[in-house]
Amino acid sequence: MQIYLPIAEVSVNAFLLLGLGGMVGILSGMFGVGGGFLMTPLLFFIGIPPAVAVATEANQIVASSFSGVLAHFRRRTVDLRMGSVLLIGGLTGAALGVVVFNYLKSLGQVDLLVKLCYVVFLGIIGGLMFIESLNAIRKARKANGATPPKRRQRNWVHALPFKMRFRTSGLYISVLPPLVVGLFVGVLSAIMGVGGGFIMVPAMIYILGMPTKVVVGTSLFQIIFVTAFTTMLHATTNFTVDVVLAVLLLVGGVVGAQIGTQIGARMKAEQLRILLALMVLVVCGKLALDLLLQPAELYSLGTEGGH
Repeated sequence: MQIYLPIAEVSVNAFLLLGLGGMVGILSGMFGVGGGFLMTPLLFFIGIPPAVAVATEANQIVASSFSGVLAHFRRRTVDLRMGSVLLIGGLTGAALGVVVFNYLKSLGQVDLLVKLCYVVFLGIIGGLMFIESLNAIRKARKANGATPPKRRQRNWVHALPFKMRFRTSGLYISVLPPLVVGLFVGVLSAIMGVGGGFIMVPAMIYILGMPTKVVVGTSLFQIIFVTAFTTMLHATTNFTVDVVLAVLLLVGGVVGAQIGTQIGARMKAEQLRILLALMVLVVCGKLALDLLLQPAELYSLGTEGGH
């Protein structure tokens, strides 16, 4: 069943889009990531132009994250105070990111930049998560499954000023690191069409020292607002949000997120992390291959006055 996407200007199979939305929704519920870091490259692979994929995917993340967050609210695993601090940084970052995106779009270089960003970030994060997860699994085996909680260690974060108490996470730390993490994720959200969960989740665990069970829900809570804001900015400044594409991805994503939350609750944190790391590395490899194998466009023909 082929459907014509008016903004993307391509025809795509509707069931393929529903399936992709569902699959990414499952990941969203399981790992606390918006899923954009996998969905956006998948949209590139089926022929959606990167500028449209980025803007539209931010829209889909809002829904799948909202669906996932509801399940976490029921379990009381959302730290609203931490989420709000991350959100202040995130909204500022998103506004900055859209400005950068628009500038690169006017130069005609935005497609290449988006793909290169993906290869670099997915490669680094996938690799680090994979190594860390293997170490965690090895330690768990040595200690017969009774791993000492790592998050009680004091690090440089505890020495910073402007401290605030985050009761749900059991933390008393400076608001500066969460603000910076939020800002960084906001910029990425605008340029790469991602919720930033794949950076946010490891940062919340290893830099802020939050317990894993609270991280997923809090990450999704922040992602909802940042990606909604990003979508609005892209829609009003770039006109690159494809509503037909967004709706199909949304339907799949909302259903998938509920299923993913159920699966995630039954798996060990280390197993979840290693699975996520492997998926990140596979997508990174495919994107890198595409960039290397396809001749890079030395000139671009476009209304912006390509070179």
